[in-house]
Amino acid sequence: MIVVTRLDRREFAINPDLIERIHASPDTTLHLADGSTYIVAETMEEVIERIARYRAYVIGLARHQSDPAVRLAPRK
Repeated sequence: MIVVTRLDRREFAINPDLIERIHASPDTTLHLADGSTYIVAETMEEVIERIARYRAYVIGLARHQSDPAVRLAPRK
């Protein structure tokens, strides 16, 4: 999930995998796969950067989990 800000300054989290397209004309509008739209305070570039950071984070977690050098703590 990424956190974005409504124009009234309330933050909310959204699943970036559901975003189909982003428009900036002049407000940034997120169009989701289910047909809903959200207008956010962030610029299109900021939203894209948050999505990229989120995906890098997820890939990093997956690599960490599959690394044989990383041992899980034994359960008690």
